Amino acid sequence: MTKLSDIPPLSRPGKRVGGEPANESDHFYTCKVCGQRVDKRDLRQVAWHEQPEHEPLEMDA
Repeated sequence: MTKLSDIPPLSRPGKRVGGEPANESDHFYTCKVCGQRVDKRDLRQVAWHEQPEHEPLEMDA
């Protein structure tokens, strides 16, 4: 299983569009491939879950 810490940091951080979500749960979505909850604030997680076939990501960071 791939660990989050195995994925190198992105060279350019993402930028927020609009204001803060009204609810903390708005930062997360459920991946349609593996069913894992994904934190949209971490672009490494988002990029991992955009792969067509992937396993859940082990959260160690």
